[in-house]
Amino acid sequence: EVYPQYACRSCETVTAVSVPPAIIDRGIAAPGLLAQVAVSKYLDHLPLYRQEAIYARSGVTLGRTTLAEWIGAIGVALQPLVDALRRELLNRPVLHADETPVAQLDPGRGQTKRAYLFAYAAAAGEDAADAPPIVLFDYCASRSGQHAQRFLGDWRGRLMVDGFSGYNVLFTSGIIELGCWAHARRKFHDLHQASGSPV
Repeated sequence: EVYPQYACRSCETVTAVSVPPAIIDRGIAAPGLLAQVAVSKYLDHLPLYRQEAIYARSGVTLGRTTLAEWIGAIGVALQPLVDALRRELLNRPVLHADETPVAQLDPGRGQTKRAYLFAYAAAAGEDAADAPPIVLFDYCASRSGQHAQRFLGDWRGRLMVDGFSGYNVLFTSGIIELGCWAHARRKFHDLHQASGSPV
């Protein structure tokens, strides 16, 4: 897009139309298009090669390399927000953590591999009446407990988790474990289903 500049010969000043802020410097993608690509990829689980095909059917040439560059730029642009949310999250005295497997494309092997998203949450009002809920996801290549250790760093508080042993290393360094009632109930439910026991 062209943004004109005007010069005044009598006062020797230059006036320019202000350029609207952009997520990608000198990029042509408007914020709405970038949001569409990101939401399609992460919320709708639509890989970039499929998005490329969808745009092509509409007569729009958007290669997956371009889409991937946009996704990277979005990540860079949002990193300060993620960092601020993480700082706020780690100021809370009670956190919840869980991990879930995700299939990740492994281009070198032509198939998917298992990676993990570790979710960390602080509920609204756990430490202050106006504290908003926060949920952050941390992508990790494995399920190792060292990922939670890295994410939480020097944080000390109460951490609600399931029975996954990967979190155990955290409870030797001053973090207090809170057990999950839903996971505890499962064992009793399984026992009741298997034996009919009322307990």
